[in-house]
Amino acid sequence: MTPAPIKPFISADDLDKIDIRVGTILAVENVANSDKLVKLLVEFGDHKRTIVAGMKKERQDPKAEVEGKQALFVVNLEPRRMAGEVSEGMLFDIGYADKVVPVLAVPEKSIPNGTRAG
Repeated sequence: MTPAPIKPFISADDLDKIDIRVGTILAVENVANSDKLVKLLVEFGDHKRTIVAGMKKERQDPKAEVEGKQALFVVNLEPRRMAGEVSEGMLFDIGYADKVVPVLAVPEKSIPNGTRAG
């Protein structure tokens, strides 16, 4: 793989607008009528959210592979309807943009759900 060019500079203020937090994936369900989407129920410490992620084609068994794991999520995106489901954030994965089979961005050890990145 050849790394993509680095994107244009942004300010620290721009970066500070993105709210990335640790959450534990409690449940993974298939999204009906979609060959790539799954619905994740994610615990963020003080609340739970539904996050829709396109990982069906990238993993043999998304439920077995990610359920119970902590990962990073963008939590301040506007809710978005995808295949009839409302997603309340975005899974922050590594590799998709470079056409590499994505992996979860995970903390090196267990930390409290809701902990902010940055």
